[in-house]
Amino acid sequence: MNAKKVVTIILFYLLMAYPLYAGAVVSEPVDSGGTMLDSLVVTAAPNQSTIAGQQLSGKELDRLSALNVADAVRYFSGAQIKDYGGVGGVKTVDVRSMGSNHIGVFYDGIALGNAQNGQIDLGRYSLDNVEQISLYNGQKSELFATAKDLASAGALYIRTRRPRFSGGKPFNMHVSLRGGSFGLINPSVRLEYRFSESLSGSLGAEYTNADGRYRFRYRRVYPDGSTAWDTTAVRQNGDVEALRVEAALFGRITDGSYMMKGYFYDSDRGIPGAIVNNVWKNSQRQWDRNLFVQGNLRRRLGDRNEMMVNFKYARDYLHYLNPDTTLMYTDNEFWQTEVYASVADMVEILPDWHANLAVDYQLNTLSSTLAGFADPTRHTLMAALSSNYTIGTLSMQGNAGTTTIFDRSWSPRRGDNHRTLYRRSRTAFVAGLFINWQPLRDYAGLRVRGFAKRTFRMPTFNDLYYTDMGNASLNPEYATQYDIGLSQRWDFTSTIWRWLELRLDGYHNRVSDKIIAVPKGNSQYRWMMMNIGKVRIWGLDFNAEASAEPAAGLEIGGKLAYTWQRAMDYTDPADCLDAAGTYKGQIAYIPEHSGAFTAFANWRRWELNYSFIYVGERWHNSSNIPENYEQPWYTHDMTLSYTLPLRRCTLRFTGELNNLLNQQYEVILNYPMPGRNWRLGVSLTL
Repeated sequence: MNAKKVVTIILFYLLMAYPLYAGAVVSEPVDSGGTMLDSLVVTAAPNQSTIAGQQLSGKELDRLSALNVADAVRYFSGAQIKDYGGVGGVKTVDVRSMGSNHIGVFYDGIALGNAQNGQIDLGRYSLDNVEQISLYNGQKSELFATAKDLASAGALYIRTRRPRFSGGKPFNMHVSLRGGSFGLINPSVRLEYRFSESLSGSLGAEYTNADGRYRFRYRRVYPDGSTAWDTTAVRQNGDVEALRVEAALFGRITDGSYMMKGYFYDSDRGIPGAIVNNVWKNSQRQWDRNLFVQGNLRRRLGDRNEMMVNFKYARDYLHYLNPDTTLMYTDNEFWQTEVYASVADMVEILPDWHANLAVDYQLNTLSSTLAGFADPTRHTLMAALSSNYTIGTLSMQGNAGTTTIFDRSWSPRRGDNHRTLYRRSRTAFVAGLFINWQPLRDYAGLRVRGFAKRTFRMPTFNDLYYTDMGNASLNPEYATQYDIGLSQRWDFTSTIWRWLELRLDGYHNRVSDKIIAVPKGNSQYRWMMMNIGKVRIWGLDFNAEASAEPAAGLEIGGKLAYTWQRAMDYTDPADCLDAAGTYKGQIAYIPEHSGAFTAFANWRRWELNYSFIYVGERWHNSSNIPENYEQPWYTHDMTLSYTLPLRRCTLRFTGELNNLLNQQYEVILNYPMPGRNWRLGVSLTL
């Protein structure tokens, strides 16, 4: 793309921003109207809760038998975790069967990125420093958002802990130590300090070490039901050693606030691999080193105008080694760089009508030691205009946005060491409409909601440029979502019940131009990425949550999340003529029925939590034949904790017993999961 076209597009984005700034009423400075959170003012846009989300926070997270974010996300309806097993195994999330690349993962409000393959490994993000996890279908409910927030089909938000000081304390400290099965040793420390009334900071570190060895039963049967083999073995090469360090500053300025965060993660882990061809041990290893620095500034510019600025710099290193020469010796290194900046401006047009314009820029580069690598560079410009309007008991939110990508890549070197530079550009659009209606004006507990949204995901660097597989002519993969739901909440004052909430959502998703790998020519050993996939998804999500106090000092409660899905492959109608065809088959690893249930009881200093996860029958291929059938699986977990308040500190002891019935199961074919396992922990809070 020539320079004239680039300048034209940039000017178009700037012109989009002008009406909002021109319409803003900037008057004399006024109070920010924010909420004081222990020396931190948070200024937020009016939130009409047009979009409902699922959330785990505070004590709910502490009660779960969860070591990382992926373990917690399993309790959300509509979410499926692809887990390759063990403490250090890769764990990615798929929401409503649209694929992991359609889900944005945000860490303290700024997206986590992986331009190489689009996959965010949630197993890397510990719960030790997390205070809230939220999952939204469509987008989050807050109008004041970046363009990137609005570009995903769904969003997972991870919010880390903010310093809170009580009783005039200037200093907090939290130290914990966990250990358990698989040789797990997991110490962590978090320090918080209040420098002044307007500035506080935190520093935390966590170390994880585990040998990853666990016994499992491996059983396979023939289609006629007879046993092919049945044996017990020990999972090998699943060790992990990882270090996480985070530092943050939280500050308050006139009519606003800011936050800066630094994050470092370094890991060395084995890749146990799939058990195939009677091979029980693999030698592959992976080293990761991730570093990012990000910041956020929010400030009111008047009584009707507020601005938000985000920035981020990230540098990721990946080293993959496969020393097995019987397959293919591989020793590759990859370096990713990301630079991101966003400006959002929200204007109050009328008391019940707000608009927000966001413009984002992102730069991604990828280099590698891989022979003939394309060394791609990507410039991304995003703009989104959104608005929220409330009339009576009806709240509406709409948005429209555009994303333009400029890619630059190199051809493999020729004999004369010459390389050709290629430039490509792509533009895609996103739009959505959300409604939330209270049909009975005097009965606020009943809500009707719905949305329709058109989104896309750009091909990753691997899709486009990976040696011998990439296809530089790929188009974006589009997803269209429709949702309608009901929610009802009852708050009680004269019974043992505190409250009860029920939610039901029906949805239909359509994914087109799906990017899949297909054989190249007649060879089954050479593949190419192509836009030929189509998926149609119908589903129901049901959530129930309740809390009660049957006796003084005793609190009980529970959550139920259930999902029914038919996610069908509509790629090739001719494929249904074959007995092993894939047309209208349930796509790989998506169960028709799945759910989770948690229950807790708190009595004085004791807390008991029980959780149950169920995943129904699946197929590991869209060809739903007996050879591809995967059995249902379920797990029972329990956690018991005791809190001991001392003079100036608090001790908390925790015991976990997971997979109580020692069920042998696989989330992904040939990747056996752990059986019964345990963890013990102790923490000290000053």
